[in-house]
Amino acid sequence: MVANPHRVYVVVDREFGERLATLTPGVPVWIVDTPANKVVAQRLWKERPTDSHLTGITTFGELNSSPPEDLLISALPAIDLHHGSHSADPAYTLLEVLGTPLSERIKGELSEYGFNEFHSTPAGFRAARPAPTD
Repeated sequence: MVANPHRVYVVVDREFGERLATLTPGVPVWIVDTPANKVVAQRLWKERPTDSHLTGITTFGELNSSPPEDLLISALPAIDLHHGSHSADPAYTLLEVLGTPLSERIKGELSEYGFNEFHSTPAGFRAARPAPTD
């Protein structure tokens, strides 16, 4: 695992709800925009008014018929844009995904962003990469 990783949570569980409040404050979270998740996100935005896109919660498009794996893959370009080396210093090196298991397709997509270590967790998986050099 990368020393002192900069982590980003990605939640593709449509019913994650109140569990959002249990994630580490100050670590950026991208969460699928559903009624159950949005109500908690809105409350936390009010409770944490100084959070930014680098430290707070971002909701992203809910595609009703898309499986969680597709939701994750569709969000990767925006996550990388906002937390990669062109927008954040340090750039993220650890992605913690909640709500979908690790698959070969996901590994392939994440490898395009330099992720090369993968570990399944009870709620999803973690992916790590070396710090970007660009």
